[in-house]
Amino acid sequence: MTGVELSLLLRRRRVWLCWALLCALPALVAVLLAVTGLAPPPGRGGAFLSAVVSNGQLFPAAALALVLPVFLPITVAIVAGDAVAGEASAGTLRYLLVRPVGRLRLLLAKLVSIMVFVLLAVLFVTVTGYVVGVALFGFGPDAELGGAGGVTSLSGAVLSPVDLLGRTALVVGYLALCMLALGAVGLFFSTLTDSPLAAALGVLALVVASAALQPLDAAGVIEPYLPTAHWLAWIDLYRDPILWPSVREGAAVQAGYVLVAFGAAWANFATKDVTS
Repeated sequence: MTGVELSLLLRRRRVWLCWALLCALPALVAVLLAVTGLAPPPGRGGAFLSAVVSNGQLFPAAALALVLPVFLPITVAIVAGDAVAGEASAGTLRYLLVRPVGRLRLLLAKLVSIMVFVLLAVLFVTVTGYVVGVALFGFGPDAELGGAGGVTSLSGAVLSPVDLLGRTALVVGYLALCMLALGAVGLFFSTLTDSPLAAALGVLALVVASAALQPLDAAGVIEPYLPTAHWLAWIDLYRDPILWPSVREGAAVQAGYVLVAFGAAWANFATKDVTS
């Protein structure tokens, strides 16, 4: 069942379109920076954008910062919202369940499909950002002088290319987990309705509400548990030493969303009267 879902995922044009659009935005920003040379001053604009002009190896981080607030959640909402509701609206859900496929197995296959989508989305943006960044901005001044092409961390220490690669891999995993949490919520909403659009809008409403509540002092009690509260913790992975407490807390909250949302999806779908 999982293999079938992954095959369907990779054959859908809208999935590839989502990946292409995610990669296109950072590439466009990189071209504009290279052509104009007008990088935002430090502390303004997207994270790492002020530094990429002098070292293209940092552009993957800048690319992820560009797509994280809006575009990445939108694509995850679209794919996750379509997981079950899309089958129901097309009239194929009932036929799926007629076969000897348990509802839990079907939901697990859908969750794995969403997980592969978000992991590939983050990975594609990262790889595209690295290729475009290095092609347009090079490996930094140290590489031009025959050095190892190190990158200065947010704490001031110099990271080797290998160390930077390892930290970027951790960032990919962390952001994939954050988006998987949204995907699990979308899967839950997808079991509540036969409309993929309604399920996707439910996920986006959660993101908007979380972002609106985050800066409010009155929401201080629930702020650590909001889904968007720890999205920027990945930046601490580029410090030396890494500030692990914020990363661990963020990972725990996101994993909690995955477990709770998937459990809710299973509780609803297990007893749902499927008529379409």
